[in-house]
Amino acid sequence: MSEPRETWHAAHKATLSRGERAADVMRNSMGSWRFVAGFIAFMMVWAALNSWILASQAWDPYPYILLNLFLSMLAGLQGAILLIAAKRQDAIAAAMAQHDYDTNVKAKEEIERLTTINNEQLEILRELRSLAVRTPARD
Repeated sequence: MSEPRETWHAAHKATLSRGERAADVMRNSMGSWRFVAGFIAFMMVWAALNSWILASQAWDPYPYILLNLFLSMLAGLQGAILLIAAKRQDAIAAAMAQHDYDTNVKAKEEIERLTTINNEQLEILRELRSLAVRTPARD
């Protein structure tokens, strides 16, 4: 049996730095419905704790200035993370385009080689036909 060939994607993933892998993980988690639902739940718990449960001793009473600060910091970080992820995606797309180009060049060379062989075979067939026509059949 033949060994499974390593795909381009697997080879590319093996060359990623720790920071690039972390950016991919963060992009995938922040861009999910699970993150959105968790974040909404966190804000609801924050508001409930500070408005009703800890009404007299709330660490961030309404209008939730501390929560707004955290949200602003999160928005700033998410913007940077999304830019990093977009940059990484561009690098992946460029590498894949180069891989496709290299594959196409190799395929073109192979097709040209096969076309040359086919043309040689056609020429041999023409020569054989001309010999068959010129040589009388022996009975």
